[in-house]
Amino acid sequence: MDAEKTAFAKPMFSLEFFPPKSPEGIEKLGGVQRALRCLQPAFCSVTFGAGGSTRQGTLDTVLGMKRDGVNAVPHLSCIGATKAQIRDVIEQYRAHGIHHLVALRGDLPSGTFDGGAFRYAAELVAFIRDISGDWFHIDVAAYPEVHPQAKSAEDDARYFKRKIDAGANSAITQYFYNADAYWHFVDACAALGVTAPVVPGIMPIWSYSRLSRFSEMCGAEIPRWIRRRMEGYGDDHTSVRAFGLDIVTDLCARLLERGAPGLHFYTLNQSELTLEICRRLGLVAEMESSAV
Repeated sequence: MDAEKTAFAKPMFSLEFFPPKSPEGIEKLGGVQRALRCLQPAFCSVTFGAGGSTRQGTLDTVLGMKRDGVNAVPHLSCIGATKAQIRDVIEQYRAHGIHHLVALRGDLPSGTFDGGAFRYAAELVAFIRDISGDWFHIDVAAYPEVHPQAKSAEDDARYFKRKIDAGANSAITQYFYNADAYWHFVDACAALGVTAPVVPGIMPIWSYSRLSRFSEMCGAEIPRWIRRRMEGYGDDHTSVRAFGLDIVTDLCARLLERGAPGLHFYTLNQSELTLEICRRLGLVAEMESSAV
């Protein structure tokens, strides 16, 4: 099996980007990638818009990263898509030598009602395996604070198991700020016999308004004490970012100390906060020295 698909033996660090939509965005993303290269990420994932709205942008971004020697991993969402469309995308990635996917159900674009051929991510994972065998390492999503549409935490854990049983190799979580939620989820999955790595998703805090908006859309919880502190800062963005760095760095440290398999940073196509968090964790110097 390819090295890209081998289980991670030590903490794995990965980064997520979204496809830029302008020449200026492409240039900016290139600079961000160069700035983050010292983290030596195991891979860099690239998002896939609702209903495949950034399909070409995802492919172009992945291929650009691949040309730069980056292990680029495309997201693939199935909501609103036909089997033929998904097969075409998968074959494109295979033709370009891509061996790793993040398989997601995704959300319907606003005003759209056709869910397509796949109702759930587990069905997408099974389809990928049916047509490509072991070609891909498949990551799926996990929700430590429970998927917004799940009936219960127990149902959510059982559904996550379905994705693993369908052929997924590992998972990346929705971001969270409560480490206990992550460990409770991991324990619940282990009780169901799931041993696949579940990598915590980490969202650096750029601004309270942005974080609040994202959290409302995806169902991630901002603990009350964090929310009230950030609300108290008002328009003092410098204080929000400084407080956010302290909170997220402490969260990452506690996750790694207890044995999390790695960290996946939602960069929002920015480099400063992810770099600073990793510096505070002592990871940048460690990675730079290992590259000498």
